[in-house]
Amino acid sequence: MMTDQSNDTHSSLEDARTAAAQKLHDARDKAAEALATSRETTKQAVHRAASEIETNPLAILAGGLAVGALVGALIPRSAKEKELLAPVGKRLSDTARQAFAAAKEAGRSELDQAGLTPGAAKDRGKDLLDGVKKALVSAGSAAAQSAKKSDTAPSAPETV
Repeated sequence: MMTDQSNDTHSSLEDARTAAAQKLHDARDKAAEALATSRETTKQAVHRAASEIETNPLAILAGGLAVGALVGALIPRSAKEKELLAPVGKRLSDTARQAFAAAKEAGRSELDQAGLTPGAAKDRGKDLLDGVKKALVSAGSAAAQSAKKSDTAPSAPETV
C-alpha cells in the first residue's frame, strides 16, 4: 500500500511538473508573440512619423515649436534666469520695436511715392463713383432713346 501511495504522489508530482512546464512554455510563446507585435507596431509608427515629416515638415516644425513654447511657459523661471535674461529680453524687445517702426515708416514712404495716401485713395474713390454715375446715366439715356425709336417706328402691315 505504501508503494501505491508513493506512486500516486510521484505521479501527481510528475503531472504538476508537466503542467507547470506547459504553462511556462505557453507563457514564453505569448511573451515572444507580444514582443514581435510590439516591434512591428513600433516600426510602423516610426515609418508613419517619418512619412509625415517628409510630406509636411513645416507643420511638424510648427508643432515642435508650439510644444516647446508650452513646456517653456509651464516651467517656472529661476531667479538666476530672470537676472541673466532680463537684459537680453529688453534688448530684443527694443530691437523688435525699432524694426517695426522702421518697416512701418518705409512702407508709408513707398505708399506715398506711389500716390497711395489716404487723401489720394478718397479722391480716386470719388472719381470712380463719378465714372459709374456717368455710365449709368448714359446707359439710361440710351435705353430711353431706343424705346422712343421703337414707339415711333411705323409698324409693318399685317398679312392675312
